[in-house]
Amino acid sequence: MGTGHEFGAELAKEDFKFSSAHFTVFGPSRAEGLHGHNYRVRVELWGPKLNALGFLADFAAIKTVIRELCARWDEKILMADRAPYLRIAEQDGSLEIEYAERRYRVPVEETELLAVTNITVEALAELFWKMLAGADCWTETSVERVRVSIDETSGQGASYCAALP
Repeated sequence: MGTGHEFGAELAKEDFKFSSAHFTVFGPSRAEGLHGHNYRVRVELWGPKLNALGFLADFAAIKTVIRELCARWDEKILMADRAPYLRIAEQDGSLEIEYAERRYRVPVEETELLAVTNITVEALAELFWKMLAGADCWTETSVERVRVSIDETSGQGASYCAALP
């Protein structure tokens, strides 16, 4: 049975950010042009109790993982490898990306193929949450629920919140 209350903490450091290029697909023949954002990441932690020293979690360990995840996507072209209207193939160290009449050829090492159907801020928040939740930073913590919020511009973003596995 729950305690009826929760402790919360927010981690939104200045360096929790990544700059990436992408385009969002709206159907078989309509999509944004390739463009970039300076994304900002905020993580909220929620749990029913504090440890013996009055902490909800080891912030240092969690912040390390957040920074590592941001670095994976920083200065990358983000592409959805499960997109229904994209064709992506690797050839000679490049990715050949086709969408409708568009053709892109980008270096593999500058591209991050993400396990999503579209590069939306909602999908990025959920995927970031999954990677963070699967990291080894949750030992000796009472954190039960985590919310990841990603802003693509000031005042525009999305969040994903769920219980830790």
